[in-house]
Formats: sequence, C-alpha cells, structure tokens
Amino acid sequence: MAQHFLLSAAARTLSLRQVMRMEESEAWQAFRKVRWPDTDGEAVCPRCDCPSCWECPRPNGAPRSRCKACEYDFSPTSGTLFAHHKLPIRDYLAAIAIFCNEVKGKNSLALSRDLGVQYKTAFVLAHKIREAMGTARKGERIGGAGCVAEVDGAYFGGHIRPENRKAARKDRRLSENRNDKRQCVVLVCERPIAGVEAGRTLATVVASEDGAMGFIKARLDRGTTVHADEAAAWNELHAHFDTRRVNHSVEYANADACVNHAESGFSRMRRAELGHHHHIAGPYLSRYAREMAWREDHRRRSNGVQVQSVLKLVVSNPPSVDFCGYWQRARQAA
Repeated sequence: MAQHFLLSAAARTLSLRQVMRMEESEAWQAFRKVRWPDTDGEAVCPRCDCPSCWECPRPNGAPRSRCKACEYDFSPTSGTLFAHHKLPIRDYLAAIAIFCNEVKGKNSLALSRDLGVQYKTAFVLAHKIREAMGTARKGERIGGAGCVAEVDGAYFGGHIRPENRKAARKDRRLSENRNDKRQCVVLVCERPIAGVEAGRTLATVVASEDGAMGFIKARLDRGTTVHADEAAAWNELHAHFDTRRVNHSVEYANADACVNHAESGFSRMRRAELGHHHHIAGPYLSRYAREMAWREDHRRRSNGVQVQSVLKLVVSNPPSVDFCGYWQRARQAA
C-alpha cells in the first residue's frame, strides 16, 4: 500500500523546534533574505528602491535602516503585512510554521496558546496570514485548451439550531426558511495535468450558486472543459464552455463527468468549520475559503516549502487595510 504524502519524510522539511531555537538576529536575517532576495538580505529602500542604505538600529536593538538617497527610515517589515509589529520576528515565523502545519486550518484560540499571546493578537495575525494566502491567485485566470476544471458550490456558516419538537422544525432547504448568514462557497478547481504537482483552485463567496457565473466566466478560460453536477445554476455553463454533467441523485461520478476534486476541497473546509473553528462569521467566510483553496493547491508540498511560500506572500503585500489597527478601531473587516 502506497504511503500517504503527509506521512512521508518528504512532507517534513521544517520543524517548529528549528524556528523556536533561532536567535532573534537569525530570525531577522531569514526574514531579510526573503524580503530582499536579490541583495541576499541587504536592505533596499521601499520608498525609492535605492540599494544604498546604512544600518541605524533602534535603541532596543531592533533593526532599522536609513536610505542614503531619500533619508527614509524603515525596518525589514516596513510596507509588508507584518508592518507595525509588536512581537519578536521569531514569533511571527513560528506562527506561519504553526499555521501551515495544520492541514485543515488553525483556530485563533489554539494559536494564542501556542504563542502565549492574547486571543485578539492571534486572531488578527491569523487573518493577516489568510490574507497573504488569498492573494496567491489574485486576478489569475486558470484553465485553457486541454484543461479540465470542476465547478461546485456548498453552503457554510449561519447554523440555526433546530427546534426541540419535530412539528415545529422548519425545512431550511427552502429559500423562505434560509438564514441570510448562510452563504455559498463556489470552488473552481483545475485538475492536475502532466508535469504539474497539483491544479489551481479559485474560491468565491456568493449568496447562491446562481451568483457565481460572472466570477467563473471572468476567471476561467473559454477553452476549458468544465465538469459540474446537476444543479440548475450550472445550466448557463453550456453556453460558454464544453460542459459535462453528473447527476448526484443517481451516481457520484460517471464516465463523462466527476466533481470529486471540488468535493475534496469542500471536505477540508467542512472539517475546518466543524472541528477547528466551530463558527465562521459571514464577513470572514471569503478569507477562510481562499485559505482552503491555497491549502488544496499546496497539499503535496512540504511544510518548509509552504512556510517559504507564505512568507514570500507576506513580504510582497502591503499592510492590511482591514486588520491594521483592527481591534483599536473595533472595525469589522469586509
């Protein structure tokens, strides 16, 4: 019997022990090399891109550089998602490692215990990491001639506890009895092709499957062969793509169509909702969906590669508009 990838040594190329045994200076150097790979960690001004900078550390020893051209003072985290950080940089690297090691997501309460910080600190940090993961496929089109993509939708959030007596219970499948907080996550999953480790996955959140057609047409190449189930919302796919359908009331898959890859992504997200987070609020559902899409795409890569990928996304994105000063303003993310 073949060994599962996650059980193999190839899946373990980084341990949390390695990160936590780092000196703070070593952690900073690792961060700098990801931030400025072309200069091997030597500072480059984020304002004018001048490579001529000199070191002027803060009184507490924290690294700081000054540009010789524009005299701008900056740190290695300036202009990144980790700008205005308060924790040691080693704790941020550890947080990314912990976050990536969890196959089905990491809840903020457990992260706060692992790092020894307040819940709100872990909550904001986790969402910044999710924001970085979500930008991996930002604006990207997938599919093309010879490619196969699966399209499917599933509903998450907004659970309503049923009434005690059966006679008083409502059929929540009917539109008039649905909770507005329950939203539909639609996945567009490109199947792996020869020479590629895994396909690419796009995720969006809509009120119902009918509202996803604009997203699908904008992000999926017209030459793609699309597989979908029997839901009436996917009837319009026939007008734009070579579409194959499978009727789940009769069978899970047939010789022409199968959406098991998309169902696998939903399984991961369902386990995350029920087993890790227990509740996903509506405004944040899109962030969780894009996180699970990222995890689906990187499931066959080692944890060291995953940490490196997330760190590159962190340094390539500007400070978070939604979560920079989130708790101080009591502001709800969009």
